[in-house]
Amino acid sequence: MPTNTAAWINAKHARLEVGPAPYPRPGDDQIVVRNHAVAINPLEWIIQVEGTLTYNWLKYPTVLGSDVAGEVVEVGKAVTRFRAGDRVLGHAVGTDKDTNTGAEGGFQQYTVVLERLAAPIPESMSYEDAAVLPLGVSTAACALFQTDQLGLRHPSARATPTGETVLVWGGSTSVGSNAVQLATAAGYDVIATASPRNFDYVRSLGAVQVFDYAGPTVVPDIVASLRGRTFSGAVAIGTTGAPACVRIAGAAEGQKVVAVASPPVSFAGLADGGRFAFAKVFAKLVGSNVALQVAARSRGVRTKYIFGSSLKTNEVSTAVYRDFLPAALAEGRYLAAPQPTVVGHGVGDFQHALDIQRKGVSAAKVVVTL
Repeated sequence: MPTNTAAWINAKHARLEVGPAPYPRPGDDQIVVRNHAVAINPLEWIIQVEGTLTYNWLKYPTVLGSDVAGEVVEVGKAVTRFRAGDRVLGHAVGTDKDTNTGAEGGFQQYTVVLERLAAPIPESMSYEDAAVLPLGVSTAACALFQTDQLGLRHPSARATPTGETVLVWGGSTSVGSNAVQLATAAGYDVIATASPRNFDYVRSLGAVQVFDYAGPTVVPDIVASLRGRTFSGAVAIGTTGAPACVRIAGAAEGQKVVAVASPPVSFAGLADGGRFAFAKVFAKLVGSNVALQVAARSRGVRTKYIFGSSLKTNEVSTAVYRDFLPAALAEGRYLAAPQPTVVGHGVGDFQHALDIQRKGVSAAKVVVTL
């Protein structure tokens, strides 16, 4: 039996601690991955510093981490798509309420991953590049393709143009980079926002127009660009995304739906904001969400928060991870984006990586190699 080591979070708000972990065995529809690269998401440091408003069901000690890339070492008896030795990327869901187990967390040497949330890595792609994809792919796919969100047509190798337009607010983020590519691969025109230094990057992913999200006239400018287009909805990423997308969707012709990836407040101050930080953030969160719902209803816009792993229970998981992503990656039609920034090597560097991610990165994703 292989020996395993994990970066444990032992209690709410605690720093990660390295220690031995059980070697995880796969269920019938799971695979065990020997991790070679693991990416960091804002979700992980938010769980660590906040721990009460979000993911309050977690049983401690546990293992965080969603984005893994490595080598298959064992497969469940119902798995036929993978075998030991395959190079794969996978979305680990150990922090989900219906899972809630450290065995399926990414911050360790061996992780259990659902077969339907994994895809082969082409030989031309490094583990570091592959690790940036899973949670970004899953969250974008939930937003775009689930029937309770935008409900768009699924991506394919030869999608015919729909003549419809999707807005991605935050196109250079991890979720945004994948939303731009997935929507384009499904035949939609994509309008996106980003900072000006990332305009060319977002266009390279497939966006037909990119606007400065901080521009003083960005909302009316996007509304003007949508005239004569059929609007299929928006994916809102970042604290300013949802309110702006609601205003734009309300003025556009077509589907008035906004899939919300980020709350309209920042959690960054919780780590060092003192004893009243939580109360301040909670008050802002409640007030901002009430204001968002009032604005949406007054404009006839439907909003819904995205839960990035909800595709595991519906057809979107296989449509993306089985039917689309493997060939798209192998043929170079889909890019591993954003670029990885490797900040450490080994399980002991996960806390350092979380600290770097919390400070913020632009058009990049923090990665630890193992």
